[in-house]
Amino acid sequence: MSKIKIDIEQLKIKAKNNEANTKEFFAKLKKKKPKQLDSIVQTLHNEVFEELDCLECANCCKSISPIIIGKDIERLAKYLRLKPSQVIDQYLELDHENDYVFRQTPCPFLMPDNYCMVYENRPRACREYPHTDRKRFYQILNLSLKNTHYCPAVYEVVERLKNKKELL
Repeated sequence: MSKIKIDIEQLKIKAKNNEANTKEFFAKLKKKKPKQLDSIVQTLHNEVFEELDCLECANCCKSISPIIIGKDIERLAKYLRLKPSQVIDQYLELDHENDYVFRQTPCPFLMPDNYCMVYENRPRACREYPHTDRKRFYQILNLSLKNTHYCPAVYEVVERLKNKKELL
């Protein structure tokens, strides 16, 4: 299998150029809700991640912040040997939707080699990212569209999905 080339600037251009087409495709998927969608997306997810190494990229950690929930704060606090209030004060802020997010990008726990300093204790949203292997994929089409601009894996899964004519 060929290795997926990671070029974030090219990804942004391609995602922007394909956005209208992807929106149209997703609108059809949302309306139809094909029964085989989840299994097809899971297969594509597995294929893409055999061809792509997140550690070569880490663009998600460099450019977007996950929503941090209470259990994440508690887990980080325990690992960092801080009080939850200290984790909030040092690392988090409330976004426009009143959710906690990291105060800075790149993520404060991203190391220079793209490894995560708190990997075993990372927030749930980080554990689940890029969400291309979850059930009821049709429920997160808007999020997936947004993620095509940041994650080469999401972009590739979505582009391959658009070639699956049996879905429509």
